[in-house]
Amino acid sequence: MAFLRSLGAEFLKVLTTRMWWLLAIVLVVYVAIMSGGFGAFLGWSIENPDAAAAAGGNTALPPGVDLAPLLYSFASSIGYVFPVLLGALAVTSEFRHRTLTTTFLAEPHRSTVLAGKFSSQLVVGAVFGVIGFATSVATGAAALAAFDLDTGLDSTDTWALVGRGVLAMALWGTIGVGLGALVPNQVAAIVIVIAFTQFVEPVLRLAASLNETTATIGRFLPGAASDALVGASLYNVASLGSTETLEWWQGGLVLLGIGVLTTIIGGATTWRRDVT
Repeated sequence: MAFLRSLGAEFLKVLTTRMWWLLAIVLVVYVAIMSGGFGAFLGWSIENPDAAAAAGGNTALPPGVDLAPLLYSFASSIGYVFPVLLGALAVTSEFRHRTLTTTFLAEPHRSTVLAGKFSSQLVVGAVFGVIGFATSVATGAAALAAFDLDTGLDSTDTWALVGRGVLAMALWGTIGVGLGALVPNQVAAIVIVIAFTQFVEPVLRLAASLNETTATIGRFLPGAASDALVGASLYNVASLGSTETLEWWQGGLVLLGIGVLTTIIGGATTWRRDVT
């Protein structure tokens, strides 16, 4: 019962603040621009190869790469930062606004509170996944249909990809909770999320792909594991070297392991400190 009360309280905290829907709006705009815009550009390039070549662009996809899954996967390959941010904010906001004391007075078992945040952000992350993939599929399919290209909407593989993508976004929410527990300073947590997801990891993945040994290690980076779980990603297509990835279920286990491990470490360290 204590866990259910804590879980309900965490959902209430999310739904009674503006942050979740503000991030959801930015997610929709970001994914729509990337999925729809990139799809329209590639569709135009495929339909007008001479004009594309004259413009100096090489838009040819590697053999065996389907355009539809690539566009739809934008929801997770670029949108995963949003559930991570929200998960981190769910923890760090308690420190910043000094509401953690009240939270612990209502539920003295700190592990129960943290478990409530972990579980609630798993659900909220899944909701972000549904929103993100609804956007990427709608805009990407519209762009493909406009140029009479296959949308893949009649394929079970497409919907399996969407389902795995929603799971990936859910797991990213738990990683955000773990990060927030490890780094309770809200500004620092936000900087770490943005810097790692938008710069550090993409550079590491690109560099790791140049060598077989480092590529094997690079598969276990969280973004690479997420892309493996989903089954498609622009990062894999843009890789300069090895594109070998984990199996989808292995990618899921890596993400889950990162979320659980960071939350446990944070719960055993920062979360146990005195609060005022």
